Amino acid sequence: MEPYSLCSSLEMLTQHINTLIELIISPYHCLAMFLVACLSVLYFACRRKAPIYLIGFTCYSPPSSYRLPMAMFEENQFFDNMDPEAVAFQCKIMAKSGFSDETSISPSLAQMPKIKALSFALEEAETIMCSVITDLFQKNNINPKAIDILITNSSVFCPTPCLSAMVVNKFRMRSNIMSFNLSGMGCSAGIISMSLAKDLLRVHRNSLALIVSTETLSLNWYTGKVPSMLLSNCLFRMGGAAILMSSRAQDKHKAKYELQHIVRTITAQDDQSHGCVYQEVDPENKEGISISKNIVNVSGDALKKNIASLGPLVLPLREQFLYVFSIICHKLWSTRRTSIYTPNFNNAFEHFCIHSGGRAIIQAVERNLRLRKQDVEPSTMTLYRFGNTSSSSIWYELSYIEAKGRMKCGDRVWQIAFGSGFKCNSAVWKCICHVKTDTATAWRDTIHSYPVDIVRTN
Repeated sequence: MEPYSLCSSLEMLTQHINTLIELIISPYHCLAMFLVACLSVLYFACRRKAPIYLIGFTCYSPPSSYRLPMAMFEENQFFDNMDPEAVAFQCKIMAKSGFSDETSISPSLAQMPKIKALSFALEEAETIMCSVITDLFQKNNINPKAIDILITNSSVFCPTPCLSAMVVNKFRMRSNIMSFNLSGMGCSAGIISMSLAKDLLRVHRNSLALIVSTETLSLNWYTGKVPSMLLSNCLFRMGGAAILMSSRAQDKHKAKYELQHIVRTITAQDDQSHGCVYQEVDPENKEGISISKNIVNVSGDALKKNIASLGPLVLPLREQFLYVFSIICHKLWSTRRTSIYTPNFNNAFEHFCIHSGGRAIIQAVERNLRLRKQDVEPSTMTLYRFGNTSSSSIWYELSYIEAKGRMKCGDRVWQIAFGSGFKCNSAVWKCICHVKTDTATAWRDTIHSYPVDIVRTN
């Protein structure tokens, strides 16, 4: 090819490229691309940050006939021909438990001798769940067919059909409802249920989610004599809660709270943590749940890891700086005389709902986070009045705060739950309305007499 022909071809190619570039980078084309990019970013940002509301919740209040006073507890154990040492051990634990004589068990366990049967466990679950759901629907004027997502959780009791199917059947819910039943996830399953509901509500916009948290005692009462397995008899009591969450924009005006954060931590990779709360059989082939004496240390380690993830999301910058600075100083000084700064969580939250798993757990959290007595009052009073109601306990505590008239618009609430595995889960809510004192709650007859002084036996 001759030189001038090659130059001519190159010039023509260059002209075509320039023309194409001019078309691509024309002002109108750039503006259109910019608008598409902005709309895409806005769309996905809105999808990620869709607000999740808590419309309302209810807690189960057992009738007075279900009460288990200390004297009845001791009498029942002797009547069942339990080992005298096992009875003495349980009475000793009960004296330290921080329980009142108002905590309740199912009627089948109050009989002498006790009756453990599947029929009684199903009846207990149905009684609790139907009661709290009916109250929740009536208070919020909700038709059962309006529920789009249903999540039930009960750690140990897992019948077939599952508990979520029981709810669908009893309330004649829609056939296309998204139903889930969580089992084996311990006392922190309530927050796990909320985490699942949050994800589903953000995918399925404009939906209502119903969560029911409970645990049954009828089949889980331990009749052997292994001390670590007898603890469950002394700690767990009858209870449950129903929670209504929404991603519908029209529900904002009637919602109580907006979900801010959920942080979940599991330490099951560690053998000691994994076996801290364990369902097994004793040498006499009697089934029960073993609770390790290391549970306070294990829960403390899980809480620290959970806070490490939650802290940057909720703590003011000053508290974060002081915490990081104290760690640096602690590592630099070889004498290790400098202590690590504990952030002041009162600067991040107005209210705390610590799972009432036991007096030792509440005291450990109070000590490690340097909380005030009034901060742990809802947890202590819930343990005193209702006992450990498993995954529903944090809702009894929130109900206590509301019943005392302490919840104000803009207040932030930290719910902390511990569970087998071992798990520590946190949920943060922000109050978005003025919460009126509700007289129709689990605390309706007794709230005026709280808080009470609890005699602590060593």
